[in-house]
Amino acid sequence: MLIIDFSKPFKIYENQATNEFEQSVLDFIEYYLCHDKILVQTSGSTGEPKDLVLSKKNMQLSAKITGNFLSLKKNNSALLCLPMSYIAGKMMVVRAIELKLKLYCIPPKIKLQIPDNYDFAAMTPAQCEASYSELGKIKKLIIGGAAVKFDLRKKLEKISTDCYETYGMTETITHIAMRKIGQDRSFKVLPQMEIKTGEKGNLHIKTPYSDNWLETNDLVEITNDGFDFFGRLDDVINSGGVKINPEKVENILKPYIRGEFVISSISDEDWGEKIVLVVEQNQEVNLIKFSELNLSKFEVPKEVIFLEKFPRTHSGKIQRKKIKEFLKP
Repeated sequence: MLIIDFSKPFKIYENQATNEFEQSVLDFIEYYLCHDKILVQTSGSTGEPKDLVLSKKNMQLSAKITGNFLSLKKNNSALLCLPMSYIAGKMMVVRAIELKLKLYCIPPKIKLQIPDNYDFAAMTPAQCEASYSELGKIKKLIIGGAAVKFDLRKKLEKISTDCYETYGMTETITHIAMRKIGQDRSFKVLPQMEIKTGEKGNLHIKTPYSDNWLETNDLVEITNDGFDFFGRLDDVINSGGVKINPEKVENILKPYIRGEFVISSISDEDWGEKIVLVVEQNQEVNLIKFSELNLSKFEVPKEVIFLEKFPRTHSGKIQRKKIKEFLKP
């Protein structure tokens, strides 16, 4: 295992990689220390991946904001188990450098074998699900890259680890808000971040890294200390003139369906779009039961469609647009 103690004077040549992942960590550290501008790539969850250039100064500030919010201290241990391809892995290294943490690096697998106890780590929901029995070895865990599903959230409430679901993107240098699982209903906005909503109810963000407001396609409702997230504008379904938020419907259905599913739509002569329930792999689903739930008649799925496997991004996000493409006649 590659272990780098940034609480002490660090020299890149004193560390030797034993595998490709460890080499990618050392390569990034050398690049980061020698440059003021850092090239990163977006995840591609809402379109094609694209290159972005971030300033080292802003990445340092992001690391310090996270460190202060989570009360991370010099010499705390941090576990890196994310790939170095995207911003999440890069920022774990930056946090270790800037906060003077002791960084432990293990290859980024879905099912992790965590070798020891650590103060801090970042994972995807898929890693949390597959590695659930190991999570008690971590004191503070931030989770990003995809939404934390209902069943996983309930499981995470039962462990001693402080788990935080994060909201953010590459353009905001990872998270601008967090909510502690089992405690917070809404996402709490981090210090120095500003938010507002546009005419369509979509979230606008202003970070200390830019003078401009960043407009997102995410539907939110502003609360006293943050916001509630309801899904993406471009995922909204128009059925007979009624606009339906698929993620809102999914949250209501989650306790009643095992496994992965999404709410989507297919074309309909009468309604324009018709709500359907798309389920990964074949399982028994009782549509009649859904009519008894807190759903309008427009929100109740009219049909169940089974797909063998959902298309996903590298970070595990289900790609709704691709699913909708599969459903076209």
